[in-house]
Amino acid sequence: MGFHKVKTIDEAESVKLNVSSKQQSNARDVPPALPSIVTRIDETIVSASNQHRYGQLYTDNLRARKAVFIDQKSWELPHTDGMEFDQYDTPQSRSVVIHEYGRVLAGVRLLPTTARCGCYSYMLRDAQLGLLPNIPEHVLYERAPVMPHVWEATRLFLTKDEPAERRLFIQTKLIKAMARAATEQGATHVIGIVPAVFQRWMNRLGLNALPMGPKLNIGGDHTQAAVMHVAGQAA
Repeated sequence: MGFHKVKTIDEAESVKLNVSSKQQSNARDVPPALPSIVTRIDETIVSASNQHRYGQLYTDNLRARKAVFIDQKSWELPHTDGMEFDQYDTPQSRSVVIHEYGRVLAGVRLLPTTARCGCYSYMLRDAQLGLLPNIPEHVLYERAPVMPHVWEATRLFLTKDEPAERRLFIQTKLIKAMARAATEQGATHVIGIVPAVFQRWMNRLGLNALPMGPKLNIGGDHTQAAVMHVAGQAA
């Protein structure tokens, strides 16, 4: 038996310990594998100025909105060619779209409270001014803000038939993307009409918001106006 084939027990144990130590070190250096859902689901901020980069994503988002708000909720809203839209879908708005392999899963529209389009500004303010008959004028406790650092979120939706284990992930991704899109435009706060159980919902997402108006039934949904502080919450 040659020299190179002979190892003492101590040497063998030392080799095992070194190998084990290296394996543990390598295991610590390799980040844990992300669930496949994380790598499949993406977010995109679409506007009139960049929609040409994303193929049919903008129109698919409007079709998803129709499926939710008109087909499912039976809201009376403008639509054509299977797409839902209104007076707030202007070049001043941004649409946050969560999608998977091109299929729209969720979305929300952002509009600055300084926006103007003819006689319209933004939804909460126009409702308060009596321009939107389907939303009560007392939707807010105080006068609607018109400030460059405050944006409004509307048309927030999640498509149906998503299982529970995906819904929370998609909702969280949507709200985080909304916060990021708003802060990129200089916003510190986002206001909007949300489900009346929004505080419990926001807590589940690890975020917070405060009520801005009374609880109302709008279009069959129990809702409430709220404000979310988005600065520092987009990570």
